[in-house]
Amino acid sequence: MSHDAVPDPLDSALRTHTDYGSEALEESDAAADPLEQFLAWMTEAAERKVYEPNAMVLGTIDPDGAPSIRTVLLRGADARGFAFYTDYTSRKGRALLAHPTVSAVIPWYSLHRQVIIAGEARPVEQEDSDAYFSARPRGAQIAAWSSDQSQPIASRDALEQKVRDTEERFAEEETVPRPERWGGFRIVPHRIEFWQGRTSRLHDRLVYTRAEGGEWQRERIQP
Repeated sequence: MSHDAVPDPLDSALRTHTDYGSEALEESDAAADPLEQFLAWMTEAAERKVYEPNAMVLGTIDPDGAPSIRTVLLRGADARGFAFYTDYTSRKGRALLAHPTVSAVIPWYSLHRQVIIAGEARPVEQEDSDAYFSARPRGAQIAAWSSDQSQPIASRDALEQKVRDTEERFAEEETVPRPERWGGFRIVPHRIEFWQGRTSRLHDRLVYTRAEGGEWQRERIQP
């Protein structure tokens, strides 16, 4: 088959215009507190069977100043902020400890919605990390001990051997303790944007900004 005969999926996407619908995000319907609004949208995403509704794309700044992104799973959202867990010695862990300023987006594509969070990432309390780690499946606990996250390894076989070694190490232990290098971060937000797709790309965008006194101020911005 010649090169010219191969379909170009990007070209097809560029020629397709998706109508994002008429579902609105009005100030009169949005909560005054962004956490309340977020939890309402998260609940709806779960009820409407969005795949991995807590998947969050996290943007960080590496110690050398380079930007980096990846997807993590949001594991907690309350008045303190948005929590997720990782290896502190991983690429993102080292980035967050060096430069805590972060941005994150939670995209619910099938609902034509996204939430964009900007703030500072801080390590969570050890008690929270312990509690979350103890609730993980044993296999995930073993994996946390076995993987030096983001570091090179010779092969998949070598990684699986590390897992077997860890399983043997904790074979007689009823519970697997949390590695000291593993724990959570919490994004303490100062700006949260709620984006609702609309027809003709005239999207609804409501932005909550935290004032000096801690209260939230809300405004609509143009699409």
